[in-house]
Amino acid sequence: MKLLNTFFVAFMMAGAGNAVAASSVDLAVKGLITPSACTPALSNNGVIEHGKISARDLKPTSPNYIGINTLNLEVNCDAAILFALRTIDNRAGSSNVSRSYGLGLINDNQKLGNFWMTLENPVADGVAVKSLTSVDGINWSAAGAWFWDVGLWAAFAAKDAPTQPTAIRFLTANLRVRTYIAPANDLDLSNEVPIDGSATLEVKYL
Repeated sequence: MKLLNTFFVAFMMAGAGNAVAASSVDLAVKGLITPSACTPALSNNGVIEHGKISARDLKPTSPNYIGINTLNLEVNCDAAILFALRTIDNRAGSSNVSRSYGLGLINDNQKLGNFWMTLENPVADGVAVKSLTSVDGINWSAAGAWFWDVGLWAAFAAKDAPTQPTAIRFLTANLRVRTYIAPANDLDLSNEVPIDGSATLEVKYL
């Protein structure tokens, strides 16, 4: 009996200590499952083909602009819904210019070049809208001419409410891609080198 009483007192003392300074913390897991979904699509299966470029035609000490291409972007949703698009650079670490998208590496350490993306002429459900940009999907601002840097979110606002995303069922826009090759003196071009840029456009529901 004495042993039992001693154990009981010790347990109660431990409980009293916890009441003074809590040694636990709560975790909440939350979210929202939406019945609507959106499907993005790019014309030409999202492929831009620059063909073969002669190494001799590349400038040795300055960036080489090799062209601008336009793809048609469509986002088709089951119903009008708030969404944004976020970019992912699938060749992260290979761009020779910060905030732009990489074209791959030569010999695992030479950055071949970069490309930039812009969204232009967005139309939502038949009405012209304004482009917005955000770094976190919460705080939005009007998009600049070169706004779609790596990792940024893009959304679209009605012209009479230009600071907050609007619900959209069907979106169209022009995705313009400008491609640059690094200065030739920075690259080993003794063999054929593939231009291997790749990015993902991801739908994010707001």
